[in-house]
Amino acid sequence: MVNVCVDRVGIDPETQQAVVLLKDKEGKRILPIWIGPAEASAIALSLQGISAPRPLTCDLLKDVLDLFEARMIAAVVTELKNETFYANIVLDTGLRKVEVDSRPSDAIALALRTGAPVYVEEEVLNKAGLPFSDHTVQ
Repeated sequence: MVNVCVDRVGIDPETQQAVVLLKDKEGKRILPIWIGPAEASAIALSLQGISAPRPLTCDLLKDVLDLFEARMIAAVVTELKNETFYANIVLDTGLRKVEVDSRPSDAIALALRTGAPVYVEEEVLNKAGLPFSDHTVQ
């Protein structure tokens, strides 16, 4: 697994779709994942340190985790199949470690809210990652 950070979230000028860019910690590769507008907003708000006036889905899930004294260990982008990315939210419930199937955008938004790290499986980066340069994405 490769530790990544959210480099930015924005609009792909070619498709007009929201996209989140994950950059490896070494700054060598970037992984674009196209996401929905609501998820893009949730990620952007987290990056800016802004709270929504009403809880977003990721805020609700964080509150539920806190209520049950569970802790998010990581968000992991696990697979790319038929042009669709898959992810898991890895949790520590206090009794055991569990992995919950998730869309990558939701896992990333929750990781940003909880301070959990984000990882991408090496195979996914090899399939869909791009070499990073300041000119990779505008």
